Amino acid sequence: MGQRMTEDEAEAHIHGVCFKTGPPGRVGVELEWLVRDPARPGSCPPLRRTAGLVAGDRLAHGGRLSHEPGGQLELSSSPADGPAACIRRTAAELEQLRAALRARGLVVEGNGLEPFRDPPRLLEYPRYRAMERYFDRLDGAGGWGRMMMRATAGVQVNLEAGVGPAQQRERWLLTHRIGPVLVAAFANSPLWQGSPSGWKSTRQLVWTRLDPGRTRPVATDGPAPADWARYALDAGVMCRPCGDGDGDDDWGVPAGLTFRSWLAGCDGLPAPGTADLDYHLTTLFPPVRPRGFLELRMIDAQPGPDGWIVPTLVAATLLDDPRAAAAAWAATEPLCAPGSLLPDAGTWERAAHLGPEDPILREAALACFAAVETAVETAVETAVAGVAADAPAEDPGQDFGRLVAGFAETYLSRGRCPADDQLAALEGVA
Repeated sequence: MGQRMTEDEAEAHIHGVCFKTGPPGRVGVELEWLVRDPARPGSCPPLRRTAGLVAGDRLAHGGRLSHEPGGQLELSSSPADGPAACIRRTAAELEQLRAALRARGLVVEGNGLEPFRDPPRLLEYPRYRAMERYFDRLDGAGGWGRMMMRATAGVQVNLEAGVGPAQQRERWLLTHRIGPVLVAAFANSPLWQGSPSGWKSTRQLVWTRLDPGRTRPVATDGPAPADWARYALDAGVMCRPCGDGDGDDDWGVPAGLTFRSWLAGCDGLPAPGTADLDYHLTTLFPPVRPRGFLELRMIDAQPGPDGWIVPTLVAATLLDDPRAAAAAWAATEPLCAPGSLLPDAGTWERAAHLGPEDPILREAALACFAAVETAVETAVETAVAGVAADAPAEDPGQDFGRLVAGFAETYLSRGRCPADDQLAALEGVA
């Protein structure tokens, strides 16, 4: 048996795998969708109807299809150079996915939380059985963990971590400053089991409540790798893979075990190795998660076939365009706790509860969207000016500036978000 891993070694490993050098520019998205059968709107389509939609679950531009525990479909794009390329590729893959679903009488729906059904768990993998037992043990009858696994869907934007400690810290902090803005602007989950929950983003409420030690925002004003390593080691160990992963293997661990306490020794479990630590990191779900790149996980799934485009564009531009980033930093200053560079937990909760009804969040969101619109229009003008007169014209932005401005006018300027459309429809208001 080798020497036991120390806490310092674990922290160094976390730093090495989670904060890799990546110059800003590449963008990826992961889009989760609820699946509907229009002929049976109250039913949950069985997995066999969405299995094997495309050969090898690989889409035209390298994107991958997978399932979440409640049958939600997830499309994970391959990284692209910039948001425009990412959006074009992913839009093409979504049309490929929708065509495959139509052939089976199914459609996808963009909603942050299943509004009417309480879906069963459809995946019988050991990981999901262990996750469900872990959450049940934590929240009992509250059911937050089951709601998260079976009924939520989001838009996840993946961006590079940056080059060098200074830029990585700057980007890490900015993702957490704009996080509540993204929650509020794109809140789209106000219903649960057919009734208003009282929250514009019930999905974000679920994440906040189910296990704060693995879902609350990570960042403090200190160095990002150290903050993340501390967070990861103090989080509860959810499960430990064993066996071949295909049978009835028991992946459970003792109650109350954190990775830090496991490093110190746990009766009945062998000392953890780097593979155990790597797996543990996949079970942590803060709104910003470092995985060599930065996952922005706080955005609800959006309505309509193209609703995901605006949040993707907004998040990527606010991080990767220097002028937009500076504007976002200034716009989010009023959201920060006194004496801190970051919003506190109360700001994240207000964003989920009220959306842009909150006047401070609304003003911050409007300023951020204006910065994105300016950046996108500038990028389009630059791209057009750079095209030779005899070269075939390529649409550099698909009129993205108009989409951003339209969303701001329809929703933010009126203190609204997509959740308000659902609430109005429930009340029969046009």
